[in-house]
Amino acid sequence: MHVLAFVNQKGGCGKTTTAVNLAGALAARGERVLLVDLDPQAHATLGLGWSIEHEPTVHDVLRDRVTLHEAVLPAPGGFDLLAATAELARFEETAERLVGPEQVLKRALERGAWSYDVALLDCPPRTDGVLAANALRAAQTAVLVIECGAFALQGALKAVAVLEELAESQDRPFALRAVGTLFDRREALAHELAIALHAQFGPLLFDTLVRTHPALRACAASGLPVQVLEPLGAAAQDFDALAEEVQTFVRPSTPTVAESARARRPSFDPTLDSRSNPVLAPRGRRDLRRSVH
Repeated sequence: MHVLAFVNQKGGCGKTTTAVNLAGALAARGERVLLVDLDPQAHATLGLGWSIEHEPTVHDVLRDRVTLHEAVLPAPGGFDLLAATAELARFEETAERLVGPEQVLKRALERGAWSYDVALLDCPPRTDGVLAANALRAAQTAVLVIECGAFALQGALKAVAVLEELAESQDRPFALRAVGTLFDRREALAHELAIALHAQFGPLLFDTLVRTHPALRACAASGLPVQVLEPLGAAAQDFDALAEEVQTFVRPSTPTVAESARARRPSFDPTLDSRSNPVLAPRGRRDLRRSVH
């Protein structure tokens, strides 16, 4: 099972929309997919039509009250959901009393890995808490979600710096990719930002830009992924294209932690070719913020 954590330091960048609809697109392509809602706001859970009452959630899994398989719920679109509620915020408060709290999700996913091909982790809009630490410990790949809006590039580079620091403090390398979202081709600024993103992030950036679509707002309101609500629409086509890229990326899979450490690649190197899987590691750090013009 390949685990991808969708991250950014702020909300409103399309992170949850990307995770939910990519899960649907991968499932439509025959993958066995698990979507994990790690945000106490529970937008992924609500966006898939679940209003949790007595069902177990990711908080119960993190507290070792139930197993992963006891907690997963069926999501429309043919994938599984590990749901969240506002109760998840309590884990941030109580984690300091646990031994190795940042390792809990990794262990839970490893025990259930045989059931899935891909797990997508929808992270909270911060990277300095124990929930984000759990996601990055569990993930082979961190996917930075970047909106094609004003100041997006500067924010993305700051997020990269934070991810580098986390990788260094964890002493655990993980691959890094990026995806552009909320692209409005009618706006000249969006085109300029898209060009800047490609220039800055190079092969780390997936080729697919997720465009703004009214259908995506309708999906969140209806509790359905776009592959169910409008399977032949332009939004579904965007996520199918992204899913194809993700499949190509994870098979063959990203190098293991040990293999990545032996490779001793630079922490963030856009010069690597498109078949390479750049790894964030505590060696050879580069400050890309200096290259922003």
